[in-house]
Amino acid sequence: MNTTWVLLALILLAANLPWFSNKLFYVISFNKNANSSTAKNLGWCLLELIVLYFLVGGVALYAEKATFGQIAHQNWEFYAITSCLFIVFSFPGFIYKFLWK
Repeated sequence: MNTTWVLLALILLAANLPWFSNKLFYVISFNKNANSSTAKNLGWCLLELIVLYFLVGGVALYAEKATFGQIAHQNWEFYAITSCLFIVFSFPGFIYKFLWK
């Protein structure tokens, strides 16, 4: 399999991870409130999404270095586009957690 397809699958998986668990980073559990249907609110999911964006970005930088031998310099536009794509990739998990259940 090509490195690009593996990275895209990893990004799609990581973007949806925050939405499928009521634990913070799958480790720290929250207490359910009596009037809340979900234990983890949107803010915690967005925090997880930001952290996972940077973790997957580190993996992608390592894969680029291992595959091509050098890391290409990127400006702010690259990071703006990749963060927006990460948010778009997380949309199915958001639909599942907040709108489908």
